[in-house]
Amino acid sequence: MSPTICSLTIRRAEPKDAAAIFDLIRQLAVYERLLHEVTASDADITATLFDDQPRVFCDIAEWNGETAGFALWFYNYSTFLGRHGLYLEDLFVRQEFREHGIGKALLRHLAQRCLTEKLGRFEWSVLDWNQPAIDFYEKHGAILRKEWIGCRLTGEALEALAKGSDSP
Repeated sequence: MSPTICSLTIRRAEPKDAAAIFDLIRQLAVYERLLHEVTASDADITATLFDDQPRVFCDIAEWNGETAGFALWFYNYSTFLGRHGLYLEDLFVRQEFREHGIGKALLRHLAQRCLTEKLGRFEWSVLDWNQPAIDFYEKHGAILRKEWIGCRLTGEALEALAKGSDSP
C-alpha cells in the first residue's frame, strides 16, 4: 500500500471563490458565536474583494484541491513606524481540515508577505474566550496586547457622530 500524499496550496482568491469565502465567513461566525452579526452577502464579498481597486484581500488554502480555509486581510499603517502593516481580519480552517498545519501555513504566508513588502507589523485580534486560538497564536510567537482595548462605531452611533451628535 502506497502512502497518501497530501497537498496544500495557498493562493490568492479569485471571483469564482466568492461563494466559498462567504460560506467560510459564516462557518467562522458560527464558531465565534456571532452568526447573528453577519449581514454581508456573497454579493458584498464579491464587490469588496474583487473590485477594480480592492482594499481587502483574501488567500485561500486548498487541501488536495478542496477549499480548506482562508485568510482575509488588509493593509493598515503605523505612524510610529512610518510604515504600512498587515491586519488579519479573519483566519479560519474548516473543522475537517484542522491538524494539518493549514492555519500555520496561512500565517506563514502572510508573514512572508510582510517581509517581502517590508511591512512593519502583522496584527490581528482574537476573542478573549477563544483559548484554542490564543494558544495557537502564542505558540507561533504572537504577543497578546492586553493594554489596548478595541473600539468600534457602527449603526446609529456611527451615524450620530458623523452628523455631529454626541450619542444616538
